[in-house]
Formats: sequence, structure tokens, C-alpha cells
Amino acid sequence: QLTPSSFLRIGQLSNVDLNEDIHELETEVPRQRPNEIPHNEKLLSLKYESLDYDNSENQLFLEEERRINHTAFRTVEIKRWVICAMIGILTGLVACFIDIVVENLAGLKYSVVKDNIDKFTAKGGLSFSLLLWATLNASVVMVGSVIVAFIEPVAAGSGIPQIKCYLNGVKIPHVVRLKTLVIKVCGVILSVVGGLAVGKEGPMIHSGAVIAAGISQGRSTSLKRDFKIFEYFRRDTEKRDFVSAGAAAGVSAAFGAPVGGVLFSLEEGASFWNQFLTWRIFFASMISTFTLNSVLSVYHGNAWDLSSPGLINFGRFDSEKMGYTIQEIPIFIFMGVVGGILGALFNALNYWLTMFRIRYIHRPCLQVVEAMLVAAVTATVGFVMIYCSRDCQPIQGSSVAYPLQLFCADGEYNSMATAFFNTPEKSVVNLFHDPPGSYNPMTLGMFTLMYFFLACWTYGLTVSAGVFIPSLLIGAAWGRLFGISLSYLTKGSIWADPGKYALMGAAAQLGGIVRMTLSLTVIMMEATGNVTYGFPIMLVLMTAKIVGDYFVEGLYDMHIQLQSVPFLHWEAPVTSHSLTAREVMSTPVTCLRRIERVGTVVDILSDTSSNHNGFPVVESNPDTTQVAGLRGLILRSQLIVLLQHKLVPDYCLFPPKVFVERANLSLVHRRLKLKDFRDAYPRFPPIQSIHVSQDERECMIDLSEFMNPSPYTVPQVMARPPAEPPEGHTALVPRLYVPLSDWTWSLSRQVVGMVTRKDLARYRLGKEGLEELSLAQT
Repeated sequence: QLTPSSFLRIGQLSNVDLNEDIHELETEVPRQRPNEIPHNEKLLSLKYESLDYDNSENQLFLEEERRINHTAFRTVEIKRWVICAMIGILTGLVACFIDIVVENLAGLKYSVVKDNIDKFTAKGGLSFSLLLWATLNASVVMVGSVIVAFIEPVAAGSGIPQIKCYLNGVKIPHVVRLKTLVIKVCGVILSVVGGLAVGKEGPMIHSGAVIAAGISQGRSTSLKRDFKIFEYFRRDTEKRDFVSAGAAAGVSAAFGAPVGGVLFSLEEGASFWNQFLTWRIFFASMISTFTLNSVLSVYHGNAWDLSSPGLINFGRFDSEKMGYTIQEIPIFIFMGVVGGILGALFNALNYWLTMFRIRYIHRPCLQVVEAMLVAAVTATVGFVMIYCSRDCQPIQGSSVAYPLQLFCADGEYNSMATAFFNTPEKSVVNLFHDPPGSYNPMTLGMFTLMYFFLACWTYGLTVSAGVFIPSLLIGAAWGRLFGISLSYLTKGSIWADPGKYALMGAAAQLGGIVRMTLSLTVIMMEATGNVTYGFPIMLVLMTAKIVGDYFVEGLYDMHIQLQSVPFLHWEAPVTSHSLTAREVMSTPVTCLRRIERVGTVVDILSDTSSNHNGFPVVESNPDTTQVAGLRGLILRSQLIVLLQHKLVPDYCLFPPKVFVERANLSLVHRRLKLKDFRDAYPRFPPIQSIHVSQDERECMIDLSEFMNPSPYTVPQVMARPPAEPPEGHTALVPRLYVPLSDWTWSLSRQVVGMVTRKDLARYRLGKEGLEELSLAQT
């Protein structure tokens, strides 16, 4: 039986020492320099905290809810729809900005390089053209990498793994800030213009999520502007729903696929879902697509023509000429198998490459150098392959934007250049729709091989970039090669059209890498404007996912694991049924009494060894022989606000006020409202920034009004604790012990442990069964 004094001990999770191999060097290394931490894939980081997705139903919350009448509730609901419309409009405008700037800058770069190549082809000295191309690429990518590495590292990559974690309930630092959006947009423009094997569609999901997070709060903490609107939505629960809408709007803008955006948010993003949320997310996606189509139609001179939606339009396939028969079903399944194997190979290579980067290329200057190296190598590989290629095609009727003649005869262009000397989006469309005979099989084979390794090397660089388009381009190339081979075998049968198989190969490759099925099927159908190939695409994607999952997990899940994020999946590991709460809970627990001394609260919050962001509140019982009963749960952020809103006390008598003072012999009460907590959200100040005098430390504070009186509790013998809390809550929810003999709603519940997100996430199904990850401060 625990005494009340034992409740006040600071709980600490067991940490592993990551620096045991360099203890002897610690005295020689200055303290301000970070130690190089050897990464371990079987590690769970303690630096990631949970978002508070469970509403704290304390007295302040209940009083506010009671004051809101039916009209006010209707007003709140209307505001939700208005915010979703604003998210769609702004996401569409950001997508337009990215598309227009990339089109102009990339067009300028390719025109300069093309003119230089044409000039030196006639008089010799093509090495100068190679040097120009590599220098332009490296210079542009250097700028894009510098702003990411030195200003906002969380803007690196596509951002999809980070948004997945956020929607799962993990607080990723800086992931939805305005600065992140600016760096993301500028970074992805520079990455695509710099010629890397990347696409601009993936980062649109992150951009939409940041826009949603900012708009829904009605203020910007970065710009220090508060518009005093949408205050009701300043909490993690509401913000999460709008971020889901923003992610869907980003997909919708990127591919012109509103339904695909909703399904992407459902399949890959949100861990929380309901029917009303579905309607609002679909509305935001629809508005996003409409905004993008309207602006781009005006920009391209076809005002009010909304028939070409999305940043990338795959173009329409003629289903009459390119139908499919039942004999092709086994062929589609085989392509799915190939896509799954190649996707698993891509992920495995990228896994080891990422491990290498974490261990040896974790300093910003090295990250920038690597990005410049990849940009220069990409340009060099492209130039050498174009130089060595003798695949010449007639220019007549060609839709090539920058045809390179090089050593081809007059009136012809180099076919290899259409794949390398172009933005990846346009190369995908060319592979889909160029007529049969536009590419030599050797050209497609060499391009697939080289671009596969370039894309694998590029994903994970410290630049803003996505993997959607490179994956589609790799798949389209080997899919078209597969179609050409079938055409040879069947002596030119009309059903063996290479464009159709390029589409299937693209779907198989992307599905094999990211393991999306439902949403990717709809995205591909909406982007091609054709439902005829719906069933083959489904077949290919399902096969690719099943085959890929057999070897290695999806790319996004893999990078979440490599970042040591405590991510909770939909289902607990299948072999975890025998575990009980007693076996996984963290002990001892830091508890606070219902009426606590201010100094004790400050000391607990200031203790760096404490890993708690939520504290059970127990009864203030002076009788030490009796067990202190559980009264509720209070969060670290709530305690910070309580200490922040103090008045200088001459008289210390709290309940239920925060701080009170005697002025002119009369008691002045300062009562906190829910608005005070919302004004501090989301950047609560650190405890070190709050000054508490010695006199204030002796005051007593009553936590009854601010704590959540009904936290989730379970008995310590409850089985299968790695499952998510009730109703899918993956937030920081403690599991508190209820004696089986007292299974009633009495207040004699005894706190013996706490189960948080990290306690659940550290159990993972490994190759040898259920394994427990180590916890560390990284």
C-alpha cells in the first residue's frame, strides 16, 4: 500500500544511454556542441509528446458549454464550414503559385541549357554545356537546401510522414507553423527547378495542413497577430479536424482529385473520423480544386475552362481504342507483383541510405553539400545518357516542349532527352500518351534503371520534395517497356498499347512504394478522367501492396519508425494479448494533491528528470495512513497557465481562485476563464520563464476547478494494454488502477502507474515476435 508521500516522487521512464561509447571524450567536447548520437532503429524517442485530443471536461469547460445556446451552436457550425472554404481557397492559391513559378523558372533553365547545347553541338565543346547544366542545378538546389537545413528542418521531404504523426496525436515541433509553410513552398520550387528526381505534389499535402492549422486559429503567433475570431477552435481536438481537411485539400489541388483527397486523408492521414468531418473535408477539397482550376484557366488564357484540373493532369485515355479484356487480368496481376518487388527494393535501399544519413550526415552543412552533389550527379547522368543515346524520333506531331537535336538528323530529336530534359510531371504525361514507336526499348530500360537509383538517393535529402511523381515516372517507364515487349510478342495487337501499360506500371510502382490502395485508385481515375481502368488499377495496387508488405513496410511508415516517433497504429500487435497494464505502465507516478503548495507545483514542473505532461490529482488527505484517492488529471500546460496568471499575493487563500491579494482591506478575486487557456494555446511558455517569488511559493492553490475530474482509468490487470484508449483516443491518457474488489464509482481509486503513448508504442512486432523498444532522450 502506497503512502501519500510516495505519490509525490518524480516518475522517470527508464532511459538508455546513447553515448556510452564516447564517455571518455565528453570532457574534451564543449558542452554547447551536440554529441553525435549513434542511431538505433529499435529506439523510441522521449522528445515527442502527445497532443491533448481528449477534451478536459473541467468546471470551466462545463460552465461554458452550458452558457452556449442553440443559436451559438449553429454559429459555431457555420464557422467550421467557412474555415473549410478558406482552407480550400488558400490551398488552391498556393498550388497555383507553385505551379506558375516552377513552370517559368524551369522553362527558363531548360531554354538556356538547350540553346547552349545546340550551340556547342555544332562547334564542339559539349563539356561546357554539361558544366553549365550541373552548375545551374547545384546552385538552385543549394539555395533550397540551405533554407531547409538552417531555417526549418521539419520542412524537408514531402511532409506526409509528419502530418500522419500529427493526425495520430503526436506533437511534432514546428510542423504546422507559418515559417514551415514559407520554407516548404520556396524549397519545393527550388528542388523541382534544380532538376532533382522529385515532384511538387507531395509537399502540397503538408502545405494544406499548415494552412488549415493557421486559418482555424484565427491568428498567427509567428506574425504576432490575433484577429480575435475562431477562438472556440483553439484546442487540439478542433485543430486536428481542420488539419485533416487541409491535407485532403492539398491532394485535391495536386491531382485535381477531390474524392481522392478525402480518401487519402481517411486512408493515410487521420486516426480520428466521423461522418460530419467527411462532409467538411469533401467541401474543402472541392473548393481547392475549383480555385486552382479557375486561376490556372485564366493564367493559361482559357478563362473559365475548368476541364484540366490539378497541378498534374495525366490526360484522357481513349477507352475505345485502349480497352482491356479478361486475358489481360493475369498480366495486370503480374505487373502488380513487379511493382511490389521494385517498391520493396526501393524502400529497403532508402532505409539503409537514411540510416547512413542519420549517423554520418546529420550536420546542416553536410546535408547541403549532399543535396548539391545529388543535383550535379543527376544533371551529369542525364547529360551522359542523352549524349550516348542514338534514339532519334521525328519532330512532326510531337508534343515535346524542349526537343534536343544533338547528333540526330535535321527534323528529328533525341528521345532520351524527353525523359530527362523536362520536369518529371511532363515526362510522365509523355510516357502515357506518346504514340507507339516514340521510344526505343533500350532508352526506356536505361532510363528506368538510372532514374530508380537517382530517385532513391534523392528521397530523404534535406530539401522539400515529394516521391509521388518520381515513383509514377519510374513505373510509367518500365510499364511502357513492358507494353512494347507485349506488342512485339503479339505482333502488334491493338490491345497491347504501351500507353495503357505505362499507366498500370505507374500505379504499380507508386503502390509498391507508399502502399496506398483506395485513395490512389481514385486519384489515378480522377487524374486521367477515365473510370474504364478502375478495376485494373485496383487489381494492380492491391497486388503491389500485398507483395510489398511481405518484404518491408511502406516508405512513410518506415520513415516514421526511423524518426523514433511513438506512432500508434490502428491495431495492437497481434501477440500482445497476454500483456497487462501492470507490465507496461510507468512507475512511480508524479501526483499532485487537490490543494497543493505553489512551490511544489513549480518544483515538479522544473524537474528535468520528469517525463510527465499530465499529473494525476489525488485527495488532500492529512491522514497518512489512508490511501489518497484519485480526483482527476491536470496537464502541464494548464499548470503553466495557472502560474502565469498570478497576482502578487499579500494574502494566500486560494480556493477556488488562482492568486488573490488584499487591497484596501478587501479581497480582490482573479478568476480564470477558459479564454485564458485558449489565448496561451498552442505555445505555452516554459516554466523557466515564469518567476515565482518565495512568498508566492508558500501559497496554496486549489486545482479542483481546472482538472479533468473523469480521466480514463483501467485496472492494472487489464489485458492487451497496447490497444488504443476508448473511442480511438491516442492522446496522453493515463491508465489508473482501480482495485477489483472496489469496482464502483467510489473515489477510493489508488494511483499505481501511468500508461502513456510511449508505453504503448514501444511494443512492436519484429522478426522474432513482440519486441520492446528502448526509450531515450534524443
